Amino acid sequence: MTQIDVVVIGAGQAGLSSAYFLNRAGLDFVVLDRSPAPGGAWQFRWPSLTLGATHRVHDLPGLPLGDPDPGRPSAEVVSEYFARYERTFDLPVLRPVEARSVEEGPEGRLLVRTSAGDWSARALVNATGTWERPFWPRYPGQETFAGRQLHTADYVSAEEFAGRHVVVVGGGASGVQLLMEIARVTTTTWVTRRPPVFREGPFDEEAGRAAVARVDARVRAGLPPGSVVGATGYPLTPQVRAAMAAGTLDRLPMFDRIVPEGVVWDDTGDLVRADVILWATGFRPVVNHLAPLRLREPGGGIRVEDTVAVLDPRVHLVGYGPSASTIGANRAGRTAVRHIRRLLEAVSEAALPG
Repeated sequence: MTQIDVVVIGAGQAGLSSAYFLNRAGLDFVVLDRSPAPGGAWQFRWPSLTLGATHRVHDLPGLPLGDPDPGRPSAEVVSEYFARYERTFDLPVLRPVEARSVEEGPEGRLLVRTSAGDWSARALVNATGTWERPFWPRYPGQETFAGRQLHTADYVSAEEFAGRHVVVVGGGASGVQLLMEIARVTTTTWVTRRPPVFREGPFDEEAGRAAVARVDARVRAGLPPGSVVGATGYPLTPQVRAAMAAGTLDRLPMFDRIVPEGVVWDDTGDLVRADVILWATGFRPVVNHLAPLRLREPGGGIRVEDTVAVLDPRVHLVGYGPSASTIGANRAGRTAVRHIRRLLEAVSEAALPG
């Protein structure tokens, strides 16, 4: 077992930001990353998602992204950037390493069990994001569908659906983006639980703060975090307006059940025949490995205040809830390390004799 000050789980934006500030603070730490290469969840994004089509990727602290070609795949650009970042600051990232559980260890330390051995840490930064937990809703008859079902996480390109009718489920950013892309090569039906929200005009700082505040209130109350991006609304770009004019973004309410040949609304008896159902239904935080610490609240979430897990101040969640954006993760990494320094200093002072 290896003893260390801090274990960081995850090497996406949140994990690298935290590592940067841990490095500056002179703490002994390691970053454990499950992915095969640098890039966090970005490395798994579909090739047609270009940098210019994404929500802005903010600079990591200490090293600007620069001015890459917005037409390049975001997976390539961000993966190269993260790799350069790790090299520039000589960050101790180990991969691929899976964190299997975090448990109470001896002498007030945390025991982090991994695929590469165990670590005994005084504090933990959980920066695992959401990509590894795609959310699949359940609907009656789902298992009878004769066509293909896939999630956003499985998407590669629109061309694979040519000649097939695709039902796209979900009103978030990914749902809108993929719907417009697929509609260029085949017929589509768009289905959402709630009417989608489109945003006129620029998304200014005041609107951003309001969106983050809504998500922050949820995690402070111990509820599962909502999406910061989902709270902002989808911008009415020229591409979106064109899709609206073409009828691509004509939305139907959520169907009631799935049958072998498609989806059905019980109140009207309407059937939409489909060859493919694409579930653009989002992701959930990857926190199951923290289960032994019993951090979940009755509301289903982990109560977090200023990155600190309220039920265990040794644990910090970065990139969770209000910090689940590239700029939010940067700020949260700095905040988490400030709290960790205070925690470790307090523990050291308490251990002094007399």
